[in-house]
Amino acid sequence: MNITIVGTGYVGLVTGTTLAELGNSVYCVDIDEKKVEGMKNGVVPIYEPNLEEMFHRNIQSERLFFTTNLKEALDKSEVVYLALPTPPGEDGSADLSYVLKVANDIGEMMTDYKVVVNKSTVPVGTADKVREVISSKTDIPFDVVSNPEFLREGFAVEDSMNPSRVVVGASSDKAKEIMSKIYQPFTNTGIPIIFMDEKSSELTKYASNSFLAVKITFMNEIANYCEKVGADVDKVRLGMGSDDRIGHRFLFPGIGYGGSCFPKDVKALIKSGKQENFNFQLLEATENVNTAQKTILVAEIEKYFGGNLQGKKIAMWGLAFKANTDDIREASSLDNIALLLEKGAEIVAYDTVAENNVQKLIGNKIQYAKGMYDALEDADALFICTEWPEFKNPNFELMAQKMKGKVIFDGRNMYPLEIPAQNGFYYKSIGRQTISK
Repeated sequence: MNITIVGTGYVGLVTGTTLAELGNSVYCVDIDEKKVEGMKNGVVPIYEPNLEEMFHRNIQSERLFFTTNLKEALDKSEVVYLALPTPPGEDGSADLSYVLKVANDIGEMMTDYKVVVNKSTVPVGTADKVREVISSKTDIPFDVVSNPEFLREGFAVEDSMNPSRVVVGASSDKAKEIMSKIYQPFTNTGIPIIFMDEKSSELTKYASNSFLAVKITFMNEIANYCEKVGADVDKVRLGMGSDDRIGHRFLFPGIGYGGSCFPKDVKALIKSGKQENFNFQLLEATENVNTAQKTILVAEIEKYFGGNLQGKKIAMWGLAFKANTDDIREASSLDNIALLLEKGAEIVAYDTVAENNVQKLIGNKIQYAKGMYDALEDADALFICTEWPEFKNPNFELMAQKMKGKVIFDGRNMYPLEIPAQNGFYYKSIGRQTISK
């Protein structure tokens, strides 16, 4: 099948590459000429494990194409996926201007039947708005479908090729038949395709992400309480997660959630509720708790240094909001950098994948190290913000030689307590006993 993907951001590029891998001819459209030219030459514009190999394979197989010409792509395709940004506005609501602008363009350009698929995360009722905009521009038949993505950054290729389910909101039998054909390689292997109405499909994405944000935040609250009463959150987490009604995933405590999805989707669902005179009290509490959780270790750092961080050199391992991505949107590292700098600390950070994005955002307000141990040179303390695999088994002896103080503040609970203890480090993590030197 011939398919157009409008937007080559994270969702669009992964979706387009996946659909090409499934044997379709996919035309990816973006207004950024430089970006499109780069992709034509094999440059993957985002960092995502295992994407580059699949990307190159489908370009070479002539199933994956890139263009700035929407009309050209539309004329070749029966199905058009909208994978456009829906950033939060100042009031937290999702900005649909990109989606509706492209809907308008499709209405003006289309010459035959199309299935227009909303892949972006959008508020309930967006399919109706897209349908209204296209209808105002053409009498040619078309259908609008909601098909939300459930991709985890860092595992997007795995999730796209082996989804737990495919959710499709569609009212038209013809659109359902076409979407069934696209996803037949999945359903043939037992992956379910769940059909529903468009509004239920749109809400499914928001409800899923918001629930996971609540689950993470609840575990962080439990971790903070563990510290008050002397319990160990790792043991509590294992005990809870062994209940198959709860499960082990998303029970890892830390310095809050971030990224492009959870913060934005929680805000948007809260705002959508208010528009219907409904208050998502649980989500409002989740948002407030997460904001405080992000910088919860700064007070501990300040306390350790007697309330004065002026001139203290803090090494920071990790800048991305999570491992295996270069995404720094809503990253806890940024909140901690801002607060530590405000208190007079100096920061030397190491994250080879996300460093460029941070440098574009805050410039040289902090220093950037070429290696994880280079960041530790004469550091008064180490602050771990991202759970990159290379941090899991460091050389503690070398760390002690490099650092001025053998002090670790771990926002991701990277180490069993006995490891820093055996190596003579002061070690403060989340929801566990503090190890003193």
